[in-house]
Amino acid sequence: MTDTADSAARPTMKPWIEAIHAYVPGKSKGSDGRELVKLSANENPHGCSLLAQEALADIANPALYPDPDSTALREALGAAHGIDPSRIVCGAGSGELLHGAVQAYAGPGDEVVCARYSFSLYPLLAAKVGASIVYADDDDHAPSVDALLAAVTDKTRVVLLDNPNNPVGTWLDRDEVARLHDGLPRDVLLVIDHAYVEYLAPGLDDGGMELAAQHDNVLVTRTFSKAFGLAGERIGWATGAPEIIGALNRLRGAFNVTAAGQRAALAAVRDMAFVRKSCEENLAARDAFERQIAALGNHGLRAKPSEANFVLVLFEGALSADAALEALAEGGYAVRHLPSQGLPHALRITIGTREQMGEIAAILANACEAAA
Repeated sequence: MTDTADSAARPTMKPWIEAIHAYVPGKSKGSDGRELVKLSANENPHGCSLLAQEALADIANPALYPDPDSTALREALGAAHGIDPSRIVCGAGSGELLHGAVQAYAGPGDEVVCARYSFSLYPLLAAKVGASIVYADDDDHAPSVDALLAAVTDKTRVVLLDNPNNPVGTWLDRDEVARLHDGLPRDVLLVIDHAYVEYLAPGLDDGGMELAAQHDNVLVTRTFSKAFGLAGERIGWATGAPEIIGALNRLRGAFNVTAAGQRAALAAVRDMAFVRKSCEENLAARDAFERQIAALGNHGLRAKPSEANFVLVLFEGALSADAALEALAEGGYAVRHLPSQGLPHALRITIGTREQMGEIAAILANACEAAA
């Protein structure tokens, strides 16, 4: 080209894409480059099922594409949950499916509603399709059904509910979730994100799967990244009405779940004893840690009651969240500071082993004394 204007021309990014701040994962290194115990990403400290490990080590021919429909995995999930496999879609983590849900039903000029403190991916999902994210007011940091319903307008196309909630860890029960659904217009899609649902105490159920089976405007997403311990393989799944599943199948990547991931997830579904053991260990370590934080209440520390594999600790006294973050890093631990989510006074701490959580509590106690 010789024309100056032509030579300066370049592809122009969509303005809503240019405005996106990329997702920032939890840190695993200190400022000095030291490897830290990573309790910033809600991974399973107990690893994954031995059956899943064996499946990962036994890939017959990696030169071949995987089953594009994850057929065996969908059948196993259907059998485990009493769902027609045709109402299940698998994805590269639940993130791909959450993205597909928003992409299918929202676009420029539309609104996507979520609680003020929700999974940090949610605003990115809306931004990617040119929609606006609308944050519903919180109830002492936790989601509120009344506030979510109040945030819905005639522009709302999708409501995203992570239940249990990330990063707060609280949980809406069956009656509250049903009340949320009942209050929504029928043309608004309710997405119930069950990333942490396995960590609920036995007998607790928010009724999301039933809503997805009975209604045309409910999608439930789940993941193998948390309790199943397969975060590195990126496997998620979702269930809902045939029309919603059809939309996700149109949008998901071709061959989106690797052969290794499919085999590992299939083995993991068959080893629920590992999941139950992981959740029992999480409950014991989490309860002990919450008691240790409660003992520091006179220093202004407060733990939000959690139903997940992490605890949100609020720093409302002399010790700031920034200073606590630094003290924990010096002690060898990486946790999640959340100023970008409007929580500069909080740390989200993944539940590790009982020993690790005891060490973290001791570090925080010492830091409280130093700050007093």
